[in-house]
Amino acid sequence: MSKIIDGLYYCESHEYVRVDGEFGYIGITDYAQHELGNVVYVDMPEVDDEVTAGEEFGAVESVKAASDLNSPVSGTVVEVNEALEDEPGLINKDAFENWIIKVQMSDASELEGLMDAAAYKAFIGE
Repeated sequence: MSKIIDGLYYCESHEYVRVDGEFGYIGITDYAQHELGNVVYVDMPEVDDEVTAGEEFGAVESVKAASDLNSPVSGTVVEVNEALEDEPGLINKDAFENWIIKVQMSDASELEGLMDAAAYKAFIGE
């Protein structure tokens, strides 16, 4: 059974956003990392890049597959998780602790279109 954390927002493409004020920490869910298997590379945007809700911002590659990353919210990238450049497998250890990008959100109302933990749990059938 996948770890799902209350208080986060989830999208159907299995990314989450953890909101802290005007910032959102975006990563992939525990379910997603489990489905992908051992993560070997994370393709991330640059700081100051713009991301748009529902659009691709990077990719995660595993020994089994590559998967595009879609942003749950729009905004400006203010930080990337540089630890993942050297050790992408951190996502497998704890997908929620090892976020991929930190975004200054431009439209908090976009969160209303995302799933809460209960809805995401139902979505993945657990």
